[in-house]
Amino acid sequence: MTQQGVRWTADQVLALAPDAPSRKAGSKLGVAGPWSEAGSSSEGTVWGLCKGSGSKPYQTIVDIADSAGPAYKCSCPSRKFPCKHALGLLLLWAGADGAVPDGEPPAWAGEWLAGRRKRAEDKRSPSLSTAAPADPEAARRRAEKRAERITAGVTELEQRLGDLLRGGTAAAEQAGYGMWEETAARMVDAQAPGLAARVRELGAIPASGPGWPVRLLEECALLHLLVRGWLHRDGLPDGLAATVRSRVGLPAQPEGPPLRDDWLVLAQYDTWDGKLTTRRIWLYGTESGRTALLLSYGAAGRAPALSLPVGLLLDAELTGYAGARQLRAELGEQFTAPAPTARRPPGVRTDEAAARYGEALRDDPWLETCPVTLSAVIPARAGEAWQLADADGASALPVAPGATGAGLWRMVALSGGAPLTVFGECGHRGFAPLAAWPQGAGEAVPLC
Repeated sequence: MTQQGVRWTADQVLALAPDAPSRKAGSKLGVAGPWSEAGSSSEGTVWGLCKGSGSKPYQTIVDIADSAGPAYKCSCPSRKFPCKHALGLLLLWAGADGAVPDGEPPAWAGEWLAGRRKRAEDKRSPSLSTAAPADPEAARRRAEKRAERITAGVTELEQRLGDLLRGGTAAAEQAGYGMWEETAARMVDAQAPGLAARVRELGAIPASGPGWPVRLLEECALLHLLVRGWLHRDGLPDGLAATVRSRVGLPAQPEGPPLRDDWLVLAQYDTWDGKLTTRRIWLYGTESGRTALLLSYGAAGRAPALSLPVGLLLDAELTGYAGARQLRAELGEQFTAPAPTARRPPGVRTDEAAARYGEALRDDPWLETCPVTLSAVIPARAGEAWQLADADGASALPVAPGATGAGLWRMVALSGGAPLTVFGECGHRGFAPLAAWPQGAGEAVPLC
């Protein structure tokens, strides 16, 4: 068990799977048959031996208490993390039927755990002799040179946008994607990856269906605003200036004192851009009332390292990044292993959710969505689309077009016509539900 004495649910375990085949294979191993010498500790460690095709069983161990999310070690040759054996072991442990009793880890598991604890301690207390001396002057010169390159790039981009508007939007459809890809490459050369990403999005708009000229003009206006923000960043408020730098693509670092709280995991989902998997994890501080976003990345088809399934609660420190809204944060020291909880975030009505998005745009005009929890809402049909309506029927929010898959039907089934608490992202396209809680007692249900 975890330090809170509560085992995870099967859904929370399966949320760790890197892909659907791993989820299916791990489910088959979540029974006692292939396992021997399985055990767990109150410190958040689970171990066991799994019978494989060879003469020796696979040694599998999971450290649930790791500050960056569960850590895995298995002697199998799989390159997936977690592998099917780790998933099966956690499913066996989650069953709470005595198949994984409490105990002391065997020598092979204890050795791995001791090594992890030592490396974590060394990381928290780096040796002064091994730390490279900082050179503030050299760092300042590098930052100035990069800013000069970005300024040259945004000046060229502003000229391209002006040419587009003078020539008319029909020219964008005729030019095709190549023109935008060339411009994006110039932004990469200018070391402005954020601008490059937005320019590439422009190239896809002419092929996005009816109404594309309006959407193209909207995105051009936002891009123009970002260009002007960069050119006049010295006159902006500190928070907005930090947001502009981040949107352009400059790296940011967490700053300020860490905030310790009991953080409730609201949602976790991945996006893939063809090169990189980005994992977004939304947290809610039950004492501070703050909502925070953790980002983790995985390259070359590998799942991101950080994984926190929906419905867990962890006592940890977070440090926020600079920005007008300071939603993004970095996970610091974790004081207890994550464990399931009956807590849920407080919610608002749908009209207040829309107002919150409007307020967020004031601080960050390029914001696509903002995190909101809706209370007492019912999923309902609105013609061919869906909406989340307040239980009293006073107002409603449309469900975002991209959120109409299996998660939507899971939410409808959970509701059964009764009000729900729903967490999601509210934006100009509607509300994208990410997790839901039933009326009355019940655990969180992930919708993505």
